[in-house]
Amino acid sequence: MATTTTPVTAKPVKGGSFLVEERDPHDVFTPEDLSEEQRQIAKTAVEFLTNEVLPAAADIEAKKLDITKALLRKAGDLGLMGVDVPEAYGGLEMDKVTSALIAESISKLASFSVAFSAHVGIGTLPIVWYGTEAQKKKYLPKLATGEWIAAYALSESSSGSDALNCRARAVLSEDGKYWILNGEKMWITNAGMADVFTVFAKVDGEKFSAFIIERNTPGFSVGNEEHKLGIRGSSTCPLILADCKLPVENLLGEIGKGHHIAFNILNIGRFKLGAACVGGARNSLQDGINYAKERKAFGKSICEFGLIQEKLAESAAGVYAGESLVYRTIGMIDAALAELGHNAESREIQKRIEEYAVECSILKVWGSEMLTYVVDHVVQIYAGYGYVEEYPAERAYRDARINRIFEGTNEINRLIITGFLLKRAMSGQLPLLPAIQKIMGEVMSPGAAPEEYSGPLANEHKLLAHAKKLALFAAGSASQKYMQTMADQQEIMGALADCIMEVYALESAILRTEKLVATKGEPAAKQAIAMTQYYAMKAFDRVELGARKVIAAVAEGDMLRTQMAIVRRLAKHEPSNTIALSRQIAKHVLAAGRYTL
Repeated sequence: MATTTTPVTAKPVKGGSFLVEERDPHDVFTPEDLSEEQRQIAKTAVEFLTNEVLPAAADIEAKKLDITKALLRKAGDLGLMGVDVPEAYGGLEMDKVTSALIAESISKLASFSVAFSAHVGIGTLPIVWYGTEAQKKKYLPKLATGEWIAAYALSESSSGSDALNCRARAVLSEDGKYWILNGEKMWITNAGMADVFTVFAKVDGEKFSAFIIERNTPGFSVGNEEHKLGIRGSSTCPLILADCKLPVENLLGEIGKGHHIAFNILNIGRFKLGAACVGGARNSLQDGINYAKERKAFGKSICEFGLIQEKLAESAAGVYAGESLVYRTIGMIDAALAELGHNAESREIQKRIEEYAVECSILKVWGSEMLTYVVDHVVQIYAGYGYVEEYPAERAYRDARINRIFEGTNEINRLIITGFLLKRAMSGQLPLLPAIQKIMGEVMSPGAAPEEYSGPLANEHKLLAHAKKLALFAAGSASQKYMQTMADQQEIMGALADCIMEVYALESAILRTEKLVATKGEPAAKQAIAMTQYYAMKAFDRVELGARKVIAAVAEGDMLRTQMAIVRRLAKHEPSNTIALSRQIAKHVLAAGRYTL
């Protein structure tokens, strides 16, 4: 069990409950709650990246893997590789907030960030959580220091998202001493330099299981490097298993239980990827700010033009909401883990993290899509230079694309978001059905007194309340029509996920800003208030669009007209002056020369 570096300030709550419960801002962890120790660790990571990694960027991008591997070893010497490894095996055993903070801090060069994150997350954690004592003693000390590099091999050419449909097979030798593996794995990060691999195969072609394979194992080989659109400096290769002969003790976990390893590890990968996307967006915005201030057109800096300021403002508001999402979620995870105490069983830790599978998927999808529009804005700010390799906008644009595919595609994660919530609702674990029934009753009985809110975010609170109602109303209407076959309606599931994600993002930004106002006063929170107000308009528009899409798909005739009238009533609001807000936000970050509150 990871120890926390600071007292837990977040309150553990049920995963997915944000749709049906109110939150007190003081129960939510925010970036402002980071301890001095955590800030120092982040500073160490940033300095390492700035002083060691970025000067080697050209070599890293050229796939000089010996240089990448040496830098990973230096990261190990600084303790950055052992953040999730127990102290008993040479790690630092830190909390998940610190782990995510490192992932965010090291995100400036995506090719290195991917290699680092694959090692410390999906590469090392399977052994941390599922390894035998002998396996942990053998591998974890070397992985914690970076002496050995780890990789995770799940995907195959015919089973990317459908991971359980893998073709790789494992059979026990006649003498019972070895596993014999045959098959292929595709798109394996770190494969060209990894020393140890977690590889998934089906025992006797049926029982999905995991195995630890060392690089020099007979019958195991690594294919040629893939030449990719982005993250060009990271190693990505296929693996070939041709009568690969493993000692029987290299089975990881239990036979037939490999799906537990695969899916629980991905939850960690998703929240770390969300954190890295926020860091990447902040870095890219920095490039946009710098260039917009330097570039002259029509006799003045382009940062003085409203349409450029709008791009900077939308990017800054996206980073703010992203930070709010990431640290709220990981704070809840740490709070849940803290309840277990020290030396908790790995399975208990996994259960606590799996509780927030919906939120982890939201971080992955929302974060990767926020990063997408930020890097796009920055390319546009650079204009022609943004398309040229020697400028940073071009590489960031290419590198960002993979994040919508990594750790389960965004389409798969959208299905997870809606599917998990509905599954929990049907099992009674989450009071979603009563909440839907209540909303359905409310909307069918017009004339209820409007909600009253106060404070600088009164309008945003109202928008959030109506966004939740729109999401629940759309979910209720779809559930009534499709019942148990909802999973087959992927477009509807995806549109509902869009609504759910924006509810969570908007609420996270509001809670963070309210906590700032309460602790530092409204004048000090002026910029946070503006970014929350700006983001609220975008979030609400997306919720309304998703609700309209769902209702149009599930109703027709008089029922469609009735339900659309309800949507219009719930969506009715006074718009904020986003032009004035964008100017305020942009001028603030331009004056500071960086994203800041």
